[in-house]
Amino acid sequence: MTAPHIPVLLDEVIDALALQAGDIYVDGTFGAGGYTRAALAKGIGHAYGFDRDPTAIAAAFADAKAFEGRLTLIEECFGQMDAALEARGVSTVDAITLDIGVSSMQLDRAERGFSFQSDGPLDMRMGADGPSAADFLNSAEEAEIADVLYRYGEEPKSRRIARAIVAARPLERTAQLAEIVRRAVGYHPGAKDPATRAFQAIRIHINGELDELDAGLRAAERLLKPGGRLAVVTFHSLEDRVVKRFLRERSGSNPRESRYLPEARGRGPAPTFQTPAKAVRASDPELARNPRARSATLRSGIRTDAPAWQ
Repeated sequence: MTAPHIPVLLDEVIDALALQAGDIYVDGTFGAGGYTRAALAKGIGHAYGFDRDPTAIAAAFADAKAFEGRLTLIEECFGQMDAALEARGVSTVDAITLDIGVSSMQLDRAERGFSFQSDGPLDMRMGADGPSAADFLNSAEEAEIADVLYRYGEEPKSRRIARAIVAARPLERTAQLAEIVRRAVGYHPGAKDPATRAFQAIRIHINGELDELDAGLRAAERLLKPGGRLAVVTFHSLEDRVVKRFLRERSGSNPRESRYLPEARGRGPAPTFQTPAKAVRASDPELARNPRARSATLRSGIRTDAPAWQ
């Protein structure tokens, strides 16, 4: 497999997974396969690569034979990975990686509509089905569009932008949407482009990314054997908060809401993860090599022998 992008925090992810010869590994967000390639180089027994994007799966199938049966590619959302693996006779695994968000492969292809750096159709779908970004923006109520921009893009001028979007319908191109957002906000060159927040919000909504992340974390909890390792890389605060909250909750280390309340530890189900490791961010040398790593955060955890929470 030839990688069109550099996997973010690659060494740190592989260290967190502590892979051993013969391990069963799951890459829930296969993309260009960078993490999987490194895992296979460690001598693991088998890797299962999930991706909802059929173009990523198709590209990888061409070279999968090079791994002599040690790699299985599955076109499926990672939130369903436990069911998909069970159907293939796999009930537990040793390590799981999730790299959340849009891939470089998707961003770099204008026809996918994820980026406003190059004009393209307003699509943004990670998979091959469901409504596109244009479908949503051309049919949704103004209040719903504003809510999406505020919730998933943390955009303070969401109502103004939503009003401008509705007034400009129909929208068909990424450059068109970006210019509408800039005019609505009063963008001045040199400042952070407000289209970045809008595109992020619409993409997350179209693909149900935060719900999928929550489902994927729960699936990982069910799949990992005692001592199994989970490594999750996120790229913005919304995703990171979901992962941080999950690992804290599942390890029984959620902070008390008040110092006057008793410790929550000991109430409810037994912890399914050990106390999570400290968050890891890219080093200066990696940032120099790979600017995409500037917003990346790695959180990892080790599975206990307690049953998965219901």
